[in-house]
Amino acid sequence: MKKMRLGLSMRYHGYHVAAWRHPDYVPGCNVDFRSYRDIARAAEAEKLDMIFFADGVAVRGTDQPEGALSHDMRNAELEPLTLLSAIAATTDHIGLVATASTTYNEPFHIARKYASLDHISGGRAGWNVVTSWSDQEALNFNKTENLPREERYARAAEFVQVAKGLWDSWDADAFTYDKDSGQFYDPAKMHVLDHHGAFFNVRGPLNSCRTPQGRPLIVQAGASNQGRDIAAQHADVVYTVSQTVEEARSFYADLKARAAEFDRIDNAPLIMPGITIYTGATQEEAQARFDELQALIDPLAGLNILYTFCGDLSGYDLDGPVPEHIFEDKITIGSGLLAKAKAENLTIRQLYESTAAGFTGRYIIGTAETVVDDLQHWFETGAADGFNICPPLLPQGMDDMSRYILPELRRRGLFRTEYEGETLRQNLGLS
Repeated sequence: MKKMRLGLSMRYHGYHVAAWRHPDYVPGCNVDFRSYRDIARAAEAEKLDMIFFADGVAVRGTDQPEGALSHDMRNAELEPLTLLSAIAATTDHIGLVATASTTYNEPFHIARKYASLDHISGGRAGWNVVTSWSDQEALNFNKTENLPREERYARAAEFVQVAKGLWDSWDADAFTYDKDSGQFYDPAKMHVLDHHGAFFNVRGPLNSCRTPQGRPLIVQAGASNQGRDIAAQHADVVYTVSQTVEEARSFYADLKARAAEFDRIDNAPLIMPGITIYTGATQEEAQARFDELQALIDPLAGLNILYTFCGDLSGYDLDGPVPEHIFEDKITIGSGLLAKAKAENLTIRQLYESTAAGFTGRYIIGTAETVVDDLQHWFETGAADGFNICPPLLPQGMDDMSRYILPELRRRGLFRTEYEGETLRQNLGLS
């Protein structure tokens, strides 16, 4: 029976915008290695496929409405590759995936860092490929504004091509270590990339052996047309933020079809929509956990989370309709949020409350049976190969997965009881 793939997203110690205000949130855990280590070990004990850290290279929020940034928890965190290298030394099986932008990095740096993580972890590294969309990031890299979208994605496509080429610098048996002859490596099995393109000139080779997985996994999270093309050609796993099963099926079918155009029929990317789960022993308990966090949303933080997609709504009645004419579709996720507001006739307050509950992603409230019914429906009807779990609060969200969701998934034969292989690639069933 086909098994569901599951990852745990750990950024910020919770995906509810008010997670840090919850009584169980430990101040300072966002920069406490031991806390992340313990959650990663708990996820590994439950045989999850991977842990994941999103990332940005700036405090990306705009202080709109004024004072909102000081109410936002997304401003202090650990650099994810450094963090995952430390976690790698304390775990044995779980995959380690981190975001790195193609806009403000160079291919050689990224190829080398992820190759090192793959070696350190024994074949468990994955690179989540993104482009940087915010001007705040540009200001940290000698620029006054971000690159135009078309240029960002063209750079990203070439960036991934170069990184993959660098990971192929050495054959698996290139390093002979022949003490008698004095030969350290076979020169015939070393390959100089010598790439010359529109954005990059990279000679190579990479100063690293071929990694345990052959190359680190490539993960992609952009839903734009250009992002889908990069995913279809290169990605092993794709994260999405679909709000409805119909939207998810459309994305799933489109991406699999695009992959087929690159002759990737048997090795098309696995598609793992994000989901935030509020659960408990009863429906009432699950709802109470949700309501408790919703009550902690500061209006400034709520309006700020909408600002990137909808502009400044602070001058409008929070209990009035979302003013359609000021919507700004700066990144693809914004269109889904406005569609949700239209379909459900949400007020501004209701929209930011809904958005805050899963940090713009989908959320579900229910018992283990209700939640797994939903996940199974998506999994078996062409909407998902698995899910990127984005808990509202950690470590409590991982505890709830262990107590409620995973036992029910296993009871239905939908999730593993033991890891199948040594590497992330093997455990995901990828070629």
